[in-house]
Amino acid sequence: MLEASNNNELPVIPGKRYFTIGEVSELCGVKPHVLRYWEQEFSQLKPVKRRGNRRYYQRHDVVLIREIRGLLYEQGFTIGGARQRLENEGTSDSTDTNKKQMIQEMLAELAEIRALLA
Repeated sequence: MLEASNNNELPVIPGKRYFTIGEVSELCGVKPHVLRYWEQEFSQLKPVKRRGNRRYYQRHDVVLIREIRGLLYEQGFTIGGARQRLENEGTSDSTDTNKKQMIQEMLAELAEIRALLA
């Protein structure tokens, strides 16, 4: 598993619509039981549940999980502190961070496409 300081080294989020809990676990460097626990603690984290209570996360869920991971593991917030930060943060810092991350991911995907075409 990745160390807390390696949040920037997480893999690029693929351009899929839905992700299983196992895929999200690998993309975010967090074990599945931790993801299930965070669902209970963070009201913003609501994956779609289908047959047999299977969870399907969307891209915004994965970005949110990475943000929660950064708050808890890198910045040293408690669960309550991270919850409060996410609720009070609004759209200022998180939106800028999300935009930068999405731009980096798009650039990486475009570089892959360019390599395939060359």
